[in-house]
Amino acid sequence: MKSAKNGRDGRTRIIEGALRRFSQDGVSATTLASLREESGVSVGSFYHHFASKEHVFGVLYAEILATYQEAFIAELESHETAREGIEAVVAFHMRWAGEHPERARLLVSERPPRKNEPGGAEVHELRRAFFRRVSDWWRPHMDAGLLRPVHPTMCYVLWLGPAQEMCRLWFAGAHAPTDEEIKGLGEAAWQSLRQRAES
Repeated sequence: MKSAKNGRDGRTRIIEGALRRFSQDGVSATTLASLREESGVSVGSFYHHFASKEHVFGVLYAEILATYQEAFIAELESHETAREGIEAVVAFHMRWAGEHPERARLLVSERPPRKNEPGGAEVHELRRAFFRRVSDWWRPHMDAGLLRPVHPTMCYVLWLGPAQEMCRLWFAGAHAPTDEEIKGLGEAAWQSLRQRAES
């Protein structure tokens, strides 16, 4: 029992240390030595849990993405009307970034692991399930003539692209968004995604 507990603690320390280092320095600039130092684990303990720095990043990215997506879907599905859902998700995105800046910085700034890289298969499956649930919410509003039929990539760009750029400025210390600006981002997303009557 004790060794199992120590194993979990070692893995947790590595993940938490990696979050701090990756968020502060970026994945490419973080060395394996700095990861171990930040985590306070031995070389043997590190390799007991992870094969490489990229392995740590893949696992961490997938865990963060899963947490974000579950909160996103919970927010989206709590709103019945199309406009409320679109605008509320933008507000949620900015709120989540403010409450979890290290995690949000990784999602905003780092390239996700590819399918053949550590964590990539998990990220691929997470995204597939996520877009399916978003589509399940979207489709009735689209059929009712309220939301546009858009490709998932374009949907993401129009819905959260400006909010992502605001997050980048925020994390860089260039601008802290106001409540009024966040509301404006939500309204802009709605205007981009709503169906308009033919003229």
